Amino acid sequence: MSGPHLYLLTLPKNKQTMDKRTNVITKNPINFIGTRFLKLYLLIGFILRIILMWNVPEDSSFSFWEIIRFLSVGFVTDICMAILLALPLQIINLGLNEAKYHRVTGWIIELLLSIAFAYVLFFHTIFHEYGGGAPKIARIFLGWKLFSFSIRFFIPRTREAWRKISLYITWAVYVFLLLCVTAGEYIFWGEFGVRYNFIAVDYLIYTHEVIGNIMESYSIVPLIGITLLLTAAIIFLQSRHYKLKVTHLYNAKKFLIHLSIYMVLAISSYFILQGTHALQSNNQYVTQLEQNGACDFVIAFQSNKLEYDKFYTMLPKQQCVSQYRQQSGLNKEGKKTIGESLAPQRPNIVLITVESLSADFLTRYGNKENLTPQLDKLMQGSIVFDSLYAAGNRTVRGLEALSLCIPPSAGESIIKRKANRMGNLSIGRILSHLGYKSQFIYGGDSYFDNMGDFFSHNGYEVIDRKDIPNNQVTFANIWGVCDEDIFNKSLQVFDKDYQSKLPFFAQIMTTSNHRPYTYPSGRIKVDGDPNTREAAVKYTDYAIGKFINDARKKAWFQNTVFVVIADHCASSAGKTSLPIDRYHIPCLIYAPAILQPRKIETICSQIDVMPTLLSLLKLRCTVSFTGQDILAPTYHPHAFMATYQDLGYLEGNRLTVLSPVRNIRQYIVRPLHDGTFEEQPTKQMNQELVRKAQAYYQYTNLYVKVQ
Repeated sequence: MSGPHLYLLTLPKNKQTMDKRTNVITKNPINFIGTRFLKLYLLIGFILRIILMWNVPEDSSFSFWEIIRFLSVGFVTDICMAILLALPLQIINLGLNEAKYHRVTGWIIELLLSIAFAYVLFFHTIFHEYGGGAPKIARIFLGWKLFSFSIRFFIPRTREAWRKISLYITWAVYVFLLLCVTAGEYIFWGEFGVRYNFIAVDYLIYTHEVIGNIMESYSIVPLIGITLLLTAAIIFLQSRHYKLKVTHLYNAKKFLIHLSIYMVLAISSYFILQGTHALQSNNQYVTQLEQNGACDFVIAFQSNKLEYDKFYTMLPKQQCVSQYRQQSGLNKEGKKTIGESLAPQRPNIVLITVESLSADFLTRYGNKENLTPQLDKLMQGSIVFDSLYAAGNRTVRGLEALSLCIPPSAGESIIKRKANRMGNLSIGRILSHLGYKSQFIYGGDSYFDNMGDFFSHNGYEVIDRKDIPNNQVTFANIWGVCDEDIFNKSLQVFDKDYQSKLPFFAQIMTTSNHRPYTYPSGRIKVDGDPNTREAAVKYTDYAIGKFINDARKKAWFQNTVFVVIADHCASSAGKTSLPIDRYHIPCLIYAPAILQPRKIETICSQIDVMPTLLSLLKLRCTVSFTGQDILAPTYHPHAFMATYQDLGYLEGNRLTVLSPVRNIRQYIVRPLHDGTFEEQPTKQMNQELVRKAQAYYQYTNLYVKVQ
């Protein structure tokens, strides 16, 4: 029979049959692929947990019962996630019938696919709202579906072979993606010490930078080749004694029974995963190891925007506002004055935010590798903050803290939100009101992490990669130009600013101390692999030293204050969700002609740096932010540090942590001789500190005015 026609849907009495001539067993394809994938998923999940267990810091260890716990809970989470991941197989199963090739049904499907493909090809669609590669993926997918269905609909003899090939390709995609995701989890764990979380979600949006970073950091082509070979080998080993039955697989009744059973299992798995994800251990590594990376990614994708009043414990609004203002030194109108008087000769301010510069990279804080000779030298003539802590573990968190001087927000950083117009809260806007020219200078594309949108709408002029001519770029990688190039561009900008007779405030964001850790050759001496974090730190230190030396030759140098501070640490992973030593960052203020060097050991936060500087420079202004002058007699030492959901408040020897779902934990913090801290859960919480933490974070997340 030629042309589109109808096959009757029947289910054979035996789901598997034996071909006596070849001793090959015929299998129902969906059941067969599903069970083989489940076995593989559990095996790889077990192996991955063992590998990750051996890749924790040397000062971390597991008891026998902790190992039993994360392997057992992990086994359950892997089963449940594998069941949910099999959902596309059920959709494919629905399509394994002959009724869709009936003449009328086939033409309807053909028409619908044509309309859908034309829609994504020629019109602005819902996929554009997701940005990145979503529109292109939609066009490729629908174009392929239209092409493949047309072939099968109009040329019936191709259907059986096409279906068999499609099923094997589907199986291969499942295995290949499992291997890739597993390898990605291993790399992600090495970088961040956790399973996939909101950072992975954020990176998914910026495919150009992330894929480029992967390509530049790893030998990706050989790795993909090896993964493809492993995929083929796994499918061959799992299917060599079987063949897939691809026609006359089921009738409507059998399919509904099969689907009903699967949906019960899927719904049960969903709720079990919700429960296991909420489990917590005193050892954060146990909590991470017992979870499933794919599940964590999906949950992070759904919850990176946290509604504070639904997830965190709340104070009555009036009590919160009153207590917050008192703690922040604000009056009844929510304002305070910083600085004694406005000096007639206002100094220039250059704020250098250094990518991933942990305090323990510096000799001053115990490092023995001499990675930062330039910063070590600068510190001798600077005001140095020895007990300063980063507000978060992402670049946008550091930029948020330094530009807005408020505690970190739950979920996404304010910088990344659409409602990120902060009015007079931003330092750029405040200094603009004092006659400064405020600028944000970045060596990459400022669309990344929404930086360009945020700074350009909060009082800053944005200068990024597109403003640097190619003939002025000596070296660049996927993240942007090297630190030397962005510093050279900054010098040009400052010369121009100086000619305008206006004081300038500039925040420079560096990029070189970031994977793939590449930089110009011949600048530093490196023993061994030049593309390591330590080598990148050494190069960044060299570039900062060169920048300061070049600036000394400028007419504006004597009236300029340089602030060097990290955006966050190189890693924030530890046994607790907020290991304090992983938030300790260096900060110095260098202005030899303006400020006397001194050492400040007072505990403080990134949000206090700019208020303290404004006061030191006598730049009198009225502000509404949380950050304070830490040199004022009214200052009470404290620090803020957070992940995207755990919000920490450190005061004295107590660390208070607010978490979803309305969970509060408090730790007694004891410094150890090696510079790290021991954090032991308290048996009885200090309620005054709990209320302080609640007031700070509740006000920041609910009552700060944004547009």
